[in-house]
Amino acid sequence: MKVTRLRSLLSLLVSCGSVACAAESTAVAYTGATVWDGTGAPPMVGATIVVDSGRIVAIGADVEAPRGATTVALDGKYVMPGLIESHGHVTGAWAPEDVADPVERVRGDLLLYARYGVTTVNSLGDEAPTLAARNAASPTDARARVLAAGPVVAANDPAGARAAAIANADAGVDWLKLRVDDDLGTATKMPWEAVAAVIDVGRERGLRVATHLFYLEDAKRLLELGTGMLAHSVRDTDVDTEFLDALRTSGVCYVPTLVRDVSTFVYAERPEWFDDPFFVAHANRGEVERASDPEFMTQMRESASAAAYRVALEQAQRNLKVISDAGLPIAFGTDAGPAVRFPGYFEHMELQLMVDAGLTPEQALHSATAVAAECLELDDVGTLEAGNWADFLVLGADPLSSIRATRQLERVFIGGNEVP
Repeated sequence: MKVTRLRSLLSLLVSCGSVACAAESTAVAYTGATVWDGTGAPPMVGATIVVDSGRIVAIGADVEAPRGATTVALDGKYVMPGLIESHGHVTGAWAPEDVADPVERVRGDLLLYARYGVTTVNSLGDEAPTLAARNAASPTDARARVLAAGPVVAANDPAGARAAAIANADAGVDWLKLRVDDDLGTATKMPWEAVAAVIDVGRERGLRVATHLFYLEDAKRLLELGTGMLAHSVRDTDVDTEFLDALRTSGVCYVPTLVRDVSTFVYAERPEWFDDPFFVAHANRGEVERASDPEFMTQMRESASAAAYRVALEQAQRNLKVISDAGLPIAFGTDAGPAVRFPGYFEHMELQLMVDAGLTPEQALHSATAVAAECLELDDVGTLEAGNWADFLVLGADPLSSIRATRQLERVFIGGNEVP
């Protein structure tokens, strides 16, 4: 499919050498930037990206703008693929207060993600309006693309779990989602018989199951049962060779969501990034006020679980480095979207936490682009190549030199259209 699409786009580019086509050209050529395309190739200095009908037609340092194309100069800028969120939430909770329609509220969430450079979100736990927004979206909407899992399957009996999974499948979800966690010993885990019932439905309906987890032994059992994604870090102990071998054999992607644990303790004091202009530009003021409330901060300071999750984060970062060093697929994700987990900004915090764990900026960015796309089985996003959607970020500094350069985000394009 991608080869056929590429041939048609190249045919268009060649045919536009004629005067008649030049007068009608809809192509846009972005010139002069240093482009990191996410494929693993070295950055291209002074590259040109030609976009037509929302897709990349040609890209390279030796590419010339076709006759009649609109030219956009990006000299001195850096371009990279849009960020892909493998585990977020899109519910409409972050839209402006004056937006009433549930689907428009979801679109408001997607615009917020996009403004921070997140161009695709895999929403692992949502309601019907998210599916409706996905179904109504155009590939060239200047909002983040969205995949939806529907409500988290939470029934504790196999029959109930199976029925809930079937209902989600019938609704047309992209993933199934369940939780295997006891919330630090305060709740009962989903029984394994119910977990297996959901995974069985996934096999029957061609849907992968993303699983929330905490413990190493649970992660091993989930891989054995056939989970399609480990949607959080192992946080109770060091990962071992048995787990690494199972992860390698399964091909399942590991999604760290480090910043999720940060959100459980960081508001014990007012975080300094509340004053970061990049955060403030699009932050939901109501959630900022809620997280800044003295009573809320006191509760977090006194929370036993907050202290435990701080320790869990350190364990998660150690395990992330081991898994990365083993060459296993790590898909970028944050669990952003619930209360005080700020969509868009949390993705940039996650990148920093990954680098703090010992990954290079390029490894973290690769996780957030090409690897995430592959893990989500998306074949036309995640890299900047001819035939792919023109989802890219324009930065004011080199993200391979410093991961914080992603916060020098100047422009975002999705399907060739600029996010307002």
